[in-house]
Amino acid sequence: MNIKLRFYLRAAASVATALVLVAVFSVSQTGVSAKPQWQLLKLKNGMDVIVIENRSVPLVTVEVAVKNGSYTEPPEYNGLSHLYEHMFFKSNERSKAEGYNDRAAELGMLSNAQTREEVVNYYTTTINTGLREAMVLMSDALRYPLFDKQELDQEIHVVIDELNQHLSNPFNYLFEATNQRLWYKYPSRKRPGGDPETVAKATPEMMRVIQKKFYIPNNSALVVAGDVNAQEVFKLAGEIFGDWQRSEDPFVKDPVPRHPPLPKDDSVIVNQPVNSATIQISWEGPSTDLDTTATYAADVFSFVVNQPNSQFSHNLVDSGLITNGGLNYYTQKNVGPISITAQATPDKLKAALKAISTEVNKFDSPNYFSDDELQYAKTLLDVDEIYDREKPSEYAHTLSFWWASSGLDYFGNYGDNLNKVTREEIARYVRKYIKNKPRIVAVLISDADQKRIGLTEADLAFRLDPVGAAVSDKAEPKPVQAPKTTSKGAAAKKPVSKTKPKP
Repeated sequence: MNIKLRFYLRAAASVATALVLVAVFSVSQTGVSAKPQWQLLKLKNGMDVIVIENRSVPLVTVEVAVKNGSYTEPPEYNGLSHLYEHMFFKSNERSKAEGYNDRAAELGMLSNAQTREEVVNYYTTTINTGLREAMVLMSDALRYPLFDKQELDQEIHVVIDELNQHLSNPFNYLFEATNQRLWYKYPSRKRPGGDPETVAKATPEMMRVIQKKFYIPNNSALVVAGDVNAQEVFKLAGEIFGDWQRSEDPFVKDPVPRHPPLPKDDSVIVNQPVNSATIQISWEGPSTDLDTTATYAADVFSFVVNQPNSQFSHNLVDSGLITNGGLNYYTQKNVGPISITAQATPDKLKAALKAISTEVNKFDSPNYFSDDELQYAKTLLDVDEIYDREKPSEYAHTLSFWWASSGLDYFGNYGDNLNKVTREEIARYVRKYIKNKPRIVAVLISDADQKRIGLTEADLAFRLDPVGAAVSDKAEPKPVQAPKTTSKGAAAKKPVSKTKPKP
């Protein structure tokens, strides 16, 4: 949703800035840590104000993040956080009364938004002199929505069209089949796009329910990034957002239900008109609020596995069994999924399934990766985080994601904690969440190819690590010598893993 906004400069009410807490993260003196840089202020009403100073270009991005999204949605509300996102930049009480004009166009103000499982974020980027205008714009949209019936009906059609477009993508059916089985008790809470039938029945009153419950200062963060002065932003935030009344914590009154453990293996073959076959194997992974150590181990291990010179890549990709593939962990507060995704030709699919199972069974082996590979992965993750800061407007989205799904303390120490991950912690992560644990195996393949190769769900059920089998903790991995460099050379290849959130 890319919108060029009409905006009118309105004098903001003068409200005393309430400086409750300021935390500053900075690069360490040694220069070896990739500690993020931002400044944080919490207003008295509970709203977090996060500032990223970067004066490389005279632009500023103003972003608002709200802890909303599909994880807050029972079936009867599935997709309404997404619909609310579409309504955010529509008319509101202030814009209707005062009339936004072409001031936004004069400022070159560009706005957009996105809905995820655990956060909805809205942002606008403009020249640095438009900071106050952009902050007032966000305040008006947050606090004074109209939910005009005609505009809502229009956006319902837009959202349904958007969801229908996804149906033309064969991978949509693979992901949906997996999610229905992995999140079997609360599938709506892992479906950010939503259910078209539920979206079609949305009313202004339902939008107002979401606003009153989640769009409150103590459930929101203002992120300002770019050519700004932090103290000036804090002062403006106090003036513009300081009189917004806090409300009851929505997650204390109505806690989000925790996804229950997967009780057993399940598998599904999804037929779509595709040329190659795609394998997706999924497990329930760690949550940031329950097993923080495992989330760091998950990120490091994914980077180890996905390097071009890893055993996983050598045995599966270099051997020609699959054309590409990798391991991923998606960081979430309420159970992050772990998945292996791989593509193969239909003729090699059965062999690829067995070979992947063989790799999984070796994940906690002492010699599955070398100390050099472990350190290389940590360095790449550090570099990856630093690259993220290069574009302040994108870095604002990254901070919004982590603020909602883990808290800024988690992300503030992300690089340091990645560097502390040990081989033993990775082995514990593998044994607790992957090896011998129930999983969902899904394959996307054409009906004709399935029949030609005689693929059945029994082929998908094959595994060398049976569910519930005891794993000896005595077999803790020991450091091993680095393997011989492949003929292609590890340093010449780029990492293929990405554990950070993507838009």
